[in-house]
Amino acid sequence: MQLVVGRIGRPHGIRGEVTVDVRTDDPEARFAPGTSLRTDPASAGPLRIEGVRRHAGFLLVRFVGVGDRNAAESLRGTLLVVESADAPPLPDPDEFYDHQLIGLAVVTVAGEPVGEVTDVLHHGQDLLVVRRTGGEVYVPFVRALVPEVDVEGGRLVIDPPPGLIDPDEAV
Repeated sequence: MQLVVGRIGRPHGIRGEVTVDVRTDDPEARFAPGTSLRTDPASAGPLRIEGVRRHAGFLLVRFVGVGDRNAAESLRGTLLVVESADAPPLPDPDEFYDHQLIGLAVVTVAGEPVGEVTDVLHHGQDLLVVRRTGGEVYVPFVRALVPEVDVEGGRLVIDPPPGLIDPDEAV
């Protein structure tokens, strides 16, 4: 599975630098000079990083072989990706990559099936999007509501308060 670590934005200057919308927690490692990144679309890459610098809150990247503004402009919108297998293990056993959670079966602490995790949203509070027969529900990804995550076993256990999974059960 491919993980997006950045998206190429507009060119900066006339020598081929581009802005990059960073989508990784470790930009220093992912965008180190000499690093080669796959692209989506694949026809745009792979791209090898020649140089990186910060400027006015932006990450500016220069890729090998991209020497002018026109070449940089042709990369606008390209996603920079890595394989999930290349992602380093997380140091905290209670942290997970989104791709590890998506696809997990969701059951209650009583063992009742709820649905499947289809997405993880990061909007101040991490939310698991769980697909059910009747639609989607959002489960805050906190230990009080999600006491167990078994990635190897392919399941996630939730302890939902009344009304979270079935609005008709609201207190």
